[in-house]
Amino acid sequence: MNKKVLVSLVVALLAIGATSTSAQEVTEIRWGTSAVGSSGHRALTALANLLNEEMDGYRVIVQPTPGAIVSVKGYATGEFDGYYGSDIAFYELANNISRFEGFQENVEHQPVQSFWAFTVEVGLGVHASEGENFDQWGDLSGQRVFTGPRPWDTRAQIERALGALGIEHEYVEVDLSTAGSLLESGQITGMLIYTNAESTTAPWIIETSLMTDWAILNPSEEELDRLHEAGFASTEVTNPAEVFQEESGAEKAILLPFYYGFHVGLDVPEEDVYRMLQIIEENAAELAQADAGFAQIAEDMAGMQVRGVESSVDLVPIHPGLARYMREKGVWNSEWDSRIATQ
Repeated sequence: MNKKVLVSLVVALLAIGATSTSAQEVTEIRWGTSAVGSSGHRALTALANLLNEEMDGYRVIVQPTPGAIVSVKGYATGEFDGYYGSDIAFYELANNISRFEGFQENVEHQPVQSFWAFTVEVGLGVHASEGENFDQWGDLSGQRVFTGPRPWDTRAQIERALGALGIEHEYVEVDLSTAGSLLESGQITGMLIYTNAESTTAPWIIETSLMTDWAILNPSEEELDRLHEAGFASTEVTNPAEVFQEESGAEKAILLPFYYGFHVGLDVPEEDVYRMLQIIEENAAELAQADAGFAQIAEDMAGMQVRGVESSVDLVPIHPGLARYMREKGVWNSEWDSRIATQ
């Protein structure tokens, strides 16, 4: 064989081998989130774009599901490598109740908490023409209400709150794209509303605002007191017209917050989760520009991790990479040492 041809062949084979090795070094993370059109899907898309650009060795693939709860179950059974998990989901999982009733026996991978992204705040809205007829949540008793798709944690939160107040309504499940038209036609009286980080709302709610005029329905002071007694926190969004892009004229929206995160498991090593959190913190302002839901981590990344961990420390273990990050930030609580996940 001609020496030049032989040398060229060897070089080509080495190049192929190097390319193959390089490809093998990239680990794909199949990361489950909520449905297209939800705030969770939008947020993970922004996060994936950042990590795919800045974090060598990994490639995040966004996997939409019917709801965040499906992504948690998918992770637990090996379908996904990452998931969109909340303190509400972790509570149900840890106690083997509600949407997780009987699920524990199917768990192959124990969910852990590794990155808390934002709070989600839930409330209710009605058609604008009904605004004067509804003064409090209790006025929805017996009415047809869309509290969100069945798998969604936002639905679980608002249904828990309505249950705590003893408000019985007729649940109607609808396609997100038809919520506005059904509210306009009177086929539903009320609907779920929510914000991320008190700063933005889901694409489907914005689309609803374009299709029909709706108004914020706040709980009464008496209802709010009862919700606080039942363990619910509350917050006030003081610029609802800007956030929801609706024109009801409400001065504020009283909403019930809970914590959401994008989590991975122990298949992603401590060093890599620690590096992921550093990358997120360094680029938090950019993330918040891509999705205002990340405003809270742009303001205080470490503080958000503290609040998220506090919400779920007794429910699911903590990824050692998150523990390392929090120790270096000086926000770790030594009482959590026993809650660090191990293989």
